[in-house]
Formats: sequence, C-alpha cells, structure tokens
Amino acid sequence: MKQYIAENQERFLNELFEVLRIPSISSSSEHKPDMYRCAEKLKSLLLEAGAERAEVYETTGHPVVYGEKIVDPSWKTILIYGHYDVQPVDPIELWHSAPFEPEIRNGAIYARGANDDKGQAFMHIKAFEYLVRKGLMRHNIKFILDCNCNVDKLEGVETELTSDVCVLCKLCRVNFYKAADYFSECFKHIVNPPLYGFFLCVCIN
Repeated sequence: MKQYIAENQERFLNELFEVLRIPSISSSSEHKPDMYRCAEKLKSLLLEAGAERAEVYETTGHPVVYGEKIVDPSWKTILIYGHYDVQPVDPIELWHSAPFEPEIRNGAIYARGANDDKGQAFMHIKAFEYLVRKGLMRHNIKFILDCNCNVDKLEGVETELTSDVCVLCKLCRVNFYKAADYFSECFKHIVNPPLYGFFLCVCIN
C-alpha cells in the first residue's frame, strides 16, 4: 500500500484539492449549487475508484451521494458513511490562508473540510480504489456521503443501504459513544438490520 500511495501521491493530492476547493457550505443557500457540484465530483471519484454504480440522490435537504461495488451477494457488506458539507469560514481574518485554496504547511493540509469531513471521506474512497485495483476485495462495499445527516431524508433506497456493518469516517471531538448514538439514530429508520451495536467509528483528531 505504501508503494501505491507513493506512486499516486500527486494524483491523490490533486483530486483531494479539487474537492476542497468547492465551498460546499450547507448552511448557506447561496452555496446550493456548490453542494451539487461537490456531490457530482464525489460521484465521479467513486466511479473512477471502481464503483460499479454511483448516484446523486435528491432529498428534502441537500443531495446525497451513493456508490457501491457488489462483488458477491453472499459476501458481507460494509457501508461507509461520510459527509461533504463544511462549516462557514467566519471569522475569515483568523485564517492564515484562503479557506478554499488548500495549502500544505509543515506536512499538513490546511483548508476548510480537510479534516472534517472531506479528507476522511476521500481517504476511504482511495482505500477502496486500492483494494479494487489490487484485487483485494473480500467484502461488498457501499458508500453514502451526505450533508447534515440528510441520509434520514432518503426514501425508497432502504434495500440499497442494507449492510452488515457501518463505518463512520468522521472527525470526533466529542465522546465516542455520543457520536455513535447520534449517527445510529440517523440511520435506524432506513438501514436494515439496525446499526446499533454494529458501528465502527473512525475518530481522527
């Protein structure tokens, strides 16, 4: 894997920076077009990574991105959850660089969403890409990437979201169990079986 990362590092950074440059601020109506632009970009990244299908679904809120690769229906299925919306940038004067122009300083990427949650979601997409291209898939994989937990506003896709385990790729500065409880509540009405007790929370501080 280290060799694969080294060989593709420039491409990975360019792709991530494309996503980070999109000001997908979900709380601002003027950025509604950016929500769709970001969703479509993530859809294309999922397809390029090896997803057999990827869709942008409408909700009563912002669009939700879904992708999947079903290798064998008899295999266990992992559902990976992340979000692509970001917080507003104010107060802008506290930024040392433009929030939507990624900058690498001291080995770290500085941009709005770099560590909550575009960076984590992107990391999982690239890990998926590696597994596909190296022929290492041993589970079916599904992705759901949303905004403000709008996944609970989806209708008619309950079967698609059925999985054996859900991986939450999320920056968690709060108590681990509180985070798991919150997202389990978001998913409980649409995922079968219920996720409570099947939740792996990837906390990156």
